[in-house]
Amino acid sequence: MGEVIKVGMADLKVCTVPDSLTTLGLGSCVGIALYDRTTKITGLAHIMLPSSKEICNNSNIAKFADTGIEETVRLMKAKGAKVSNIVAKIAGGAQMFAFSTNKNEMLNVGDRNVYAVKEKLKELNIPIIAEDTGLNFGRTVIIDSETGIYTIKAVGKDIKEI
Repeated sequence: MGEVIKVGMADLKVCTVPDSLTTLGLGSCVGIALYDRTTKITGLAHIMLPSSKEICNNSNIAKFADTGIEETVRLMKAKGAKVSNIVAKIAGGAQMFAFSTNKNEMLNVGDRNVYAVKEKLKELNIPIIAEDTGLNFGRTVIIDSETGIYTIKAVGKDIKEI
């Protein structure tokens, strides 16, 4: 087993065998694990918001689904991955707070993030082969570059591997 590389909030990283990538505290954020099944080049993006086009201060491309996924793919390709071999697994996108009196869609960031991630992956022809999204609890994830297994941990829940 290699190094476990930490991916911060609004951050992304790429690794190769034998390393793995992890990110903590996915609430409404989404962790997008990208995996080239042939080369085993692996990427993980921890996105916070759906679109860089909706925010004036959008210089951190890892913060947004649209630009974060594109940059992760670009870095993977630079290491030798082929887009046609990449698959995705996603986790997070929770509704962490109940706004029972306010149905404002802008407050439902988790759902908006998941939708934006799915749309961007569809645009790039990267299939989502597994997901653990929504509900009302945070998650910590790790993607193993050797196997492509995406392990999801949440307080009070069984460990899930997808």
